[in-house]
Amino acid sequence: MASSLFSNAQHVDFDSVLEMNDPGMVAMFEALAASGLRVFLGCPAVVYEDALVDFVENASVRNGLVFSTVGGQIVKISEKLFAESFELPVEGLEELSEMPKDAIFDARSIVSLTGEQINLSGKKNQMKMPYRLLCDIVAKAISVKAGSFNAITVEKFSLMTAVVCGVKMNWAKYLFGILKKMFAAKTKQAKGFAIQISALLATFPSVELGEASEFPASKVLTKKTVLRFISINKDGAEEVSGAATKKVVSKKRTAADIEVAVPKKKRTLKKKSISSISSVEMVTVAEEAVPIQQVAESLDVEESRCSSADVVDVIIQQVLDETRAEAPADTADIEQPAVTVAKNWFDLPYEDIVKHGRQRIQWSRRVTLRRRM
Repeated sequence: MASSLFSNAQHVDFDSVLEMNDPGMVAMFEALAASGLRVFLGCPAVVYEDALVDFVENASVRNGLVFSTVGGQIVKISEKLFAESFELPVEGLEELSEMPKDAIFDARSIVSLTGEQINLSGKKNQMKMPYRLLCDIVAKAISVKAGSFNAITVEKFSLMTAVVCGVKMNWAKYLFGILKKMFAAKTKQAKGFAIQISALLATFPSVELGEASEFPASKVLTKKTVLRFISINKDGAEEVSGAATKKVVSKKRTAADIEVAVPKKKRTLKKKSISSISSVEMVTVAEEAVPIQQVAESLDVEESRCSSADVVDVIIQQVLDETRAEAPADTADIEQPAVTVAKNWFDLPYEDIVKHGRQRIQWSRRVTLRRRM
């Protein structure tokens, strides 16, 4: 039963955390102490479980006071006793709705991991590490809310703003109001303040407290547990920081970047029309034009006796004869060159001769080889 009263609690060992070698964390805890919450959050971490369970089961609120019985003894807690026991400030804002908007505006940038104002309906991983821990403290040890501790709420952030921006709060009234909500009829306020209630019960000499037990070490913030918190939450912080950095330094992609990012697909050539083949070959031949004299030299001995003009005529005629007469099945898929026949080859434009020259040579060799066979 008693353990359920501090299952989500958080307590602070200020002497330990203020000795950390982490300026950001130290500064956050110093601000927390300066706000007037040092004694409330850092009182001796001792719990009287039997007395605590008795108090919670019998507690009620009457005339602005918290009444209960512990071991048959009446216990009455007032706001004044509450304030004096924990040295809480009694001046300043009494309601979070009174928090100045300009202070909230400033705090949204101060706690931000990226420097940009955080989203108040987002997650706490938008914040720098010390303020992520502060968000846990205000949720578990101050406002005592059940539910997700990763989500930012207006209430949590208003409490954080009071600490971060040094806004004066009447912590006595605010915290005592939470205590009353814990035991008021028809309220959904979670039960908490286990250490603080135990400390208050110790001020009543007639109350039998029973055996004292130490508060769970894992729920007390010391150098060790804070370092563990940083280790657990580090990955999420780096992820947000990295995403923000990418957003800030983003630049236009160059053509080279696009070429690397988008893999090229290999083009599979299918049988194309004569016009398309002709246009492709024109690009290739234009880069490596072969003089007609070299064409003649590549032919066999019989063709080498002919003049250059005769060689070209022979090639053209052989191509035409072979195409019309044979059209063999095994050459059906051969990409055949475009042929434009003039009355005399020398009437053709020079560009056409160059364009088809290489194809003629290749085709002529095939025809010659076939005849010899």
